[in-house]
Amino acid sequence: MQSVINDCESRMQKAIENLEREFSKLRTGRASTGLVETIKVDYYGTPTPVNQIASVSVPDSRTLTIQPWDKNAFSLIEKAIIASDLGLNPVNDGVLIRISMPPLTEERRRDLVKLAKKYTEDCKVAVRNVRRDGNEALKKMQKDKELTEDEQHKGQDEIQKATDAFVKKSDDTFTAKEKEIMEI
Repeated sequence: MQSVINDCESRMQKAIENLEREFSKLRTGRASTGLVETIKVDYYGTPTPVNQIASVSVPDSRTLTIQPWDKNAFSLIEKAIIASDLGLNPVNDGVLIRISMPPLTEERRRDLVKLAKKYTEDCKVAVRNVRRDGNEALKKMQKDKELTEDEQHKGQDEIQKATDAFVKKSDDTFTAKEKEIMEI
């Protein structure tokens, strides 16, 4: 029974980690390496993330710099950033690619909050699916006489407590991200 509960908690934690990863890709007013790290560049015919062919850094809160290790990658990285839907304009000076973060409009901020809300709801659905899987596993164990009915109910209560904790954590993460997005 404890292994089922531990498995559920670890899967719920992965859902939260995925939510945080999605949030790191959302553009706020601040520069973040997470914005461009997952952009795929067609590097010698292979879609490669930017962070695998270049150094990405944040010299100040409104600027990102990308320093490709291969001189041939400059134009490829530039094209990939322009093609992404982030609305960023890279400037190539031959040594670095600089990206200045333009301030977000009110409308764009609201759109980002809606997107963050969608990611949060997806995370909650994933957590609830894990709860369902855990409860089904406990019911199967009880049916196979591996657990008593009381143990099954106790296990379901523990899984519900974990579910409530992770749903609250996803809401708290969303609230923090919403505050960050709406901050001017």
